[in-house]
Amino acid sequence: MHRLRKRKVINMTRKVQTQLLVFSLFGDYIGARGGEIWTRHLLEMLALLDVTETAARLALSRMARKGWLQSTRVGRFSRYRLTRSGQRVTDEGGLRIFEPRAIEWDGQWHLVVYSMPEAKRGQRQRLRTRLGWLGYARLGPGTWISPNARLTDIEMMGKDLDIEKYVQFFSGRHIGFTDDPVMVAQCWDLDALNQQYAEFIAKYRPDYEACREMLADPEGIPADQCFVRRFWFTYDYTPFPLRDPNLPAELLPDAWMGNNANELFRLYRGLLAPRSGRFVDEKLAQSLNR
Repeated sequence: MHRLRKRKVINMTRKVQTQLLVFSLFGDYIGARGGEIWTRHLLEMLALLDVTETAARLALSRMARKGWLQSTRVGRFSRYRLTRSGQRVTDEGGLRIFEPRAIEWDGQWHLVVYSMPEAKRGQRQRLRTRLGWLGYARLGPGTWISPNARLTDIEMMGKDLDIEKYVQFFSGRHIGFTDDPVMVAQCWDLDALNQQYAEFIAKYRPDYEACREMLADPEGIPADQCFVRRFWFTYDYTPFPLRDPNLPAELLPDAWMGNNANELFRLYRGLLAPRSGRFVDEKLAQSLNR
């Protein structure tokens, strides 16, 4: 029987930030289970992810000050839930991480064009970051482009950043002077992204196969370890949607690995979901007085 590697899976491209771990826990687990969690139970879950209590409390305090988390006191204990602003962060992230792969395309390109005064430079930078997260790429100064229409998201973004009057949205066909593949190559480095996808698959496919064999035994992997493995696997995958614009097939290079990586993502998460979910259910149901 294969043996799963003992070393903890870490993020492949980014330094781990506790605030991102908290957002991930709410987005993937807590939100679907009532949206609230006692502070002690949240600290225990973060401890399983190798976050010290000091680092966890500091991150929770910072997220509350930024308006992402709300703390409610109940007697001697407190619990957390996402604010409306925090919920938007997790919803926006979930949109890109779990959206279906693009299949058909009508040939339309969608452009976001903006021009802002220097006094709005902070909002301008946040707009650029969020456009990238939505799969847009910079075509030119103040002009970002995508083959996927996301007008609702753009409108919400404009309201959230209070920049609606500085942003315009256009849709149309590309008629010159280069063809679509040339323009795609100018906007996105798909060759580098494809190599990263191949490395992700090479790293996690053996773990998935070994885990599938072990989970055939009811005692094969403890529920808390299923939770840990599923969390870090998901966390390692989440940078890809930030780089992958989810282009339709006709705009992708040959031997594209993104679809294979996405399939592995769905299969591995699904494999670990029952025991991982049971662990979280039991954790949230625990008494504070035990």
